[in-house]
Amino acid sequence: MVGEGHGIQGTAHSIFAERLLRLCYVQGERLLRFGFGRAPAFVCPCPTHRWTLRSARDEETPSMATLGFIGSGKIGMAVARLAVAAGIDVVLSNSRGPETLAEAVAELGGRARAATPEEAARAGDWVVVSVPLSAYRDLPVDALAGKVVLDTSNYYPMRDGTIEVLDSGKTTTSELVQEHLVGAKLVKAFNNIGDFHIPALARPVGADDRTALPIAGDDPEARASAAELISRLGFDTVDVGTLADSWRFEPETDPYALPYFTDPDAAKAAFVQLAEALRAGAPLEMTSPDDPGAPLSAARLRALLADTPRKLTADRVIA
Repeated sequence: MVGEGHGIQGTAHSIFAERLLRLCYVQGERLLRFGFGRAPAFVCPCPTHRWTLRSARDEETPSMATLGFIGSGKIGMAVARLAVAAGIDVVLSNSRGPETLAEAVAELGGRARAATPEEAARAGDWVVVSVPLSAYRDLPVDALAGKVVLDTSNYYPMRDGTIEVLDSGKTTTSELVQEHLVGAKLVKAFNNIGDFHIPALARPVGADDRTALPIAGDDPEARASAAELISRLGFDTVDVGTLADSWRFEPETDPYALPYFTDPDAAKAAFVQLAEALRAGAPLEMTSPDDPGAPLSAARLRALLADTPRKLTADRVIA
């Protein structure tokens, strides 16, 4: 499962571990030609060093934008790391209070601060909502009105409880969230990729092996704005259309999670084994697969989106 709070794929690898000390000198000249947005950030393209590394000059570069986060777990922090590397200020929040995010803020550095969900919503030029779907009614409606909101949520009844309109296919997960967030401009994004694959697959604009992510939203300008942000973070996008079409990359559809693995068949087999274990009463184990990720081109993603059947709750291996 992917998306905030799902707990299966484990903690994302820290992309600032030993930053700058482990740049591949063989690739150094190539690295210096790469950058994200207005701030210098470099991606080592060699197989050994799949980290986004922030230049020390980031601390001195004025930010031109702010990204707010409601939910700062695995997906949220993976995206926040890329945002800081791209020279974007971040405001983190969670349900437990700003004081619980001190370690995360310290890791991210001077571009990061912690706040309440309402404060993070008001501060962001965009806002990433990355919470379990069961908590969507707690999102601050007034503070998010007028904002471009990137929704990473997925529906898992074993965690979120049964929601009939989703089980029946009458609506999609993000349509449900949009219905609550009156006035917000919701764009579904980052829900179909594992948290550990986000730092591993981020690449600068123009890289031959850039990975694509699907997006959907009812407001065309919001989709374009989200696509611009996601490009700064290191990914191409494929515009699926409105939120009604976002079922095409909901859980267990063809574009969901597996295409980003180096061996999708092996990952699918492990997924089936996990489902069988859960049905047998085994506890949910929080482990992170040792997988560096495989780039997924926009052309390949479009084909997967076009061909996938819809997967309602009753059709899924894990629900």
